[in-house]
Amino acid sequence: MGQNQRSQITMTDDEVQAFLVQQRSATLATIGSTGAPHLVAMWYAIVDGEIWFETKAKSQKAVNLRRDQRATFLVEAGNTYDTLRGVSIEGTVEMTDDPELLWKVGVSVWERYNGSYTEDLRPLVEFMLHNRVAARLRTDRVRSWDHRKLGMDPIPLGGSTAASIGE
Repeated sequence: MGQNQRSQITMTDDEVQAFLVQQRSATLATIGSTGAPHLVAMWYAIVDGEIWFETKAKSQKAVNLRRDQRATFLVEAGNTYDTLRGVSIEGTVEMTDDPELLWKVGVSVWERYNGSYTEDLRPLVEFMLHNRVAARLRTDRVRSWDHRKLGMDPIPLGGSTAASIGE
């Protein structure tokens, strides 16, 4: 019978935090009106150690979260089995239209994906935040994995999708 490798690949809290800081995109799952998952790619911010994002106030994910605050947030990386890493967070999302919090999240998102914020960029961030709300993910459960901890020999990148990696 095979050995359970879950404990070998679980990230520490510090590794989870570092991974989330380093990555750029996530998948957010909310619950649609029929009960089906609604998945969207998201950019995100980390503010005071918590995951935040901003979204259009009338977006489907915002509508879903007003109805049911439960969500799952997935961040993953790796192109071969030996390099797969990820963090899946289950929790609840609290949305706010508080201008100060929205601005703080907006500037954090701007810096994460565009570079340092300066006051001359204010009109761009204001445009980005028009008709948006800020949302904070309150963590209930974290699952993580880092296959690099298995000590496997490197697996060459291959398969029908290999040519598109890095585009």
